[in-house]
Amino acid sequence: MRDAVIVDAVRTPIGKRKGALADIHPAVISATVLQALTERNNIDPKIVDDVVWGCVSQVSEQASNVGRNAVLTAGWPETVPATSVNRACGSSQQAVSFAAAGIIAGFYDFAVAGGVESMTRVPMGSAAQDGQPAPTTLLERYGVQGFNQGIGAEMIAERWGMSRAALDEYSLRSHRLAAEATDAGAFASQLVPLGGLDADEGIRRGGTLEKLATLPTPFKEDGVISAGNASQISDGAGALLLTSSEVAGSNGLTPIARIHTAVVAGDDPVIMLTAPIRATELALKKSGLSIDEIGVFEVNEAFASVPLAWLAETGAKEDRLNPLGGAIAVGHPLGGSGAILMTRLMNHMRDNGIRYGLQTMCEAGGLANATILELL
Repeated sequence: MRDAVIVDAVRTPIGKRKGALADIHPAVISATVLQALTERNNIDPKIVDDVVWGCVSQVSEQASNVGRNAVLTAGWPETVPATSVNRACGSSQQAVSFAAAGIIAGFYDFAVAGGVESMTRVPMGSAAQDGQPAPTTLLERYGVQGFNQGIGAEMIAERWGMSRAALDEYSLRSHRLAAEATDAGAFASQLVPLGGLDADEGIRRGGTLEKLATLPTPFKEDGVISAGNASQISDGAGALLLTSSEVAGSNGLTPIARIHTAVVAGDDPVIMLTAPIRATELALKKSGLSIDEIGVFEVNEAFASVPLAWLAETGAKEDRLNPLGGAIAVGHPLGGSGAILMTRLMNHMRDNGIRYGLQTMCEAGGLANATILELL
């Protein structure tokens, strides 16, 4: 049976909303990482059988198959196809799963998976501005007027008994670890400078609990979720080059990691953000691995309550969770985040000799992807 391996993974620095990447079209942001993959690995892009590209707000500049527009903007041959996929925040993680499945099935020899989001140029919620995506019958099923991730994050904090101080402390941890990783050069080999930016733009240094405590809680009066302990609105893209071990060898390429296991899970769409717990359980069961065999975890920091609930339920070791910081510090460019996280994860595994790493992300609708990588 064929396997699916990652030969290389790159990403742009993550730009703040209205920051360094604000004036760059999302297809150009995407093309930047596509070009980097072929240049770094000295391959002709004509060998790519498909590009699977994640994007959430597929309207305006991200409409009309942004993946295909990215391929053409990169100057790749017109013969290279592309598709754009949307599994909310997990879109580009799902893109990796689709590309890997195509390689394992023998449909592809080479595929590129990744994603983009310019939340500055195409604001979050743009795709639903002219209507309510959930019909009345669906809202009646759950007894709600709508589904809101911020409210879900507040519900998680209440269910797991998390204080505002605990969430803010986690936020400071994220910024501290991201700053330390940046200063140590942990991201240098994976970054493709763009727009004058060569490091993640959102990291804040010198934050304090006192400062964070002054921020309002927009989702609930006297709540615990604030902009300070939630992911930042951001711009950015990431891309991974996938093939099989056999094809890599015959083309003189050295894989870094194997897609060991990939699953997707569904959970309560009202609390919405708990599915990473179930997805992790499914991934471990399917892989035959225990939680202690996983050396590092990337759990997307949509809100601080998400990784903290995940940590409480899985029993994972805290020092293995998001050791490079996360979206609270560096940002969360929705459709690009899955590929960006996997780029960070794989490089961290390689740099530290970690055999297994697990990545999971909460997604709108009560969904989550989980992927286990194996270092080669």
